[in-house]
Amino acid sequence: QVQLVESGGGLVQAGGSLRLSCTASGRTFSTYAMGWFRQAPGKEREFVSTINWSGGNTDYADSVKGRFTISRDNVKNTVYLQMNSLKPEDTAVYYCATGDRSGMGYSSFEYKYWGQGTQVTVSS
Repeated sequence: QVQLVESGGGLVQAGGSLRLSCTASGRTFSTYAMGWFRQAPGKEREFVSTINWSGGNTDYADSVKGRFTISRDNVKNTVYLQMNSLKPEDTAVYYCATGDRSGMGYSSFEYKYWGQGTQVTVSS
């Protein structure tokens, strides 16, 4: 059974940084793409970033482009989201996800397995 465990969330002031981690188990990590999504209170879950199986291709939502960086370590079975220049509007629960594809995915419908989420709160 595939399991994803996120960590690294917390409270940070605007302009600060956080690095989220998501460690996977239960199958061969390096075969599959990964994604990060977030959900703010009262809003729908939205795409943040995605990375393909090898880490050679990445993409971002326009709202985080230039501030967030996704990466993966296929030896450690872990995907990371480095978040810099954080803004109050980045406040949300952040989820990592994976599915059955090796290429990048942008919709939550493309992902089959989800972590429990980690809270990120950015104060102004």
